[in-house]
Amino acid sequence: MITRPNESVAPTASGLASPVSRREFLRRAARGAAAAGLALSSGTGLLAAPNEPHLDFPTDPRARLAVASYPFRRFMDSPFNRRRDPQHPGMDLPAFARMVVERYNVPGIEPMDHHFASREPKDLEALREVFQKTGVHVVNIPVDFRQSFYDPDAAQRKAAIDAAKQWVDAAVLVGSPSIRVHITGVHGVAPDATLATESLKELADYGGEHNIVVTLENDDLVSEDAFFVVRVLDRVNHPYLRALPDFGNSAMTGDPAFNLDALTLMFRHAYNISHMKDSEEGDGGKIYNADVPATFRIARESGYRGYFSMEMDRSGDPYEGTARLIEQSLDTLKAESARPVATT
Repeated sequence: MITRPNESVAPTASGLASPVSRREFLRRAARGAAAAGLALSSGTGLLAAPNEPHLDFPTDPRARLAVASYPFRRFMDSPFNRRRDPQHPGMDLPAFARMVVERYNVPGIEPMDHHFASREPKDLEALREVFQKTGVHVVNIPVDFRQSFYDPDAAQRKAAIDAAKQWVDAAVLVGSPSIRVHITGVHGVAPDATLATESLKELADYGGEHNIVVTLENDDLVSEDAFFVVRVLDRVNHPYLRALPDFGNSAMTGDPAFNLDALTLMFRHAYNISHMKDSEEGDGGKIYNADVPATFRIARESGYRGYFSMEMDRSGDPYEGTARLIEQSLDTLKAESARPVATT
């Protein structure tokens, strides 16, 4: 079942999905979050397991920022980068890291999988040393592959799991606390929460064994609809499977209220990484704006303490666009720090 912008889905007694309003979905999710909190404090339930991720997040606004390599895809030199445009000067990941420090004075980077020049263990370890000497740290690695976690073909699901496990191993070597996996759509097949849950439970277990968080993003409006992602997260209920809220992707429904509802749910399941953007460009160059102040407020009121990675995703100069996002983030984080947290 494909979720429409004004409704989400919830399982019925028969196991099938039925539509519920966004308000009802949010109310149920709030009850679930409260129950999870009780499980965490009382020692009952999966979230209270001793094997949990733990990161000491900075509180200084600038230290909470990172820059994604994705907006610079035309510039990134890598044999795996199909988006490289030879008309632009190139840079590899070490050069990207230096640029982020020198140009933006930001300590975090989010290198995409396609931008790694090598996946060999010795090269990843060497890259980690370069990053450390440059003064940056990796906050997350976005990973894309063509296989799907809910493909009806078990061999395809296994291929997706195996591909993601390889990047869990790479994250350990390069010093990233997490990877973001893409829930690839399957032609002619509706997103299947049951199959996705089975696949991602195995992957989350593997991530936990290596202390690497696996994150899911509200990216594709069908296969990664925020409400579908949250259903899967709730079913897996694993400390090493978390949400990656993207400020603008769900805005592409054309419904600003839906975007904020989606982000409210996503931030309740987030841990260490979010994608900050002020807008998203759709088909034909149509721009969908994100409510940046409201989203930062949602993040704070949800208790989110992780990183915000700048991910400009529209036409224009990514250097100038990233600078704009950094300025917006710093201004808004400082304003939010002075605002009392809302209580309910």
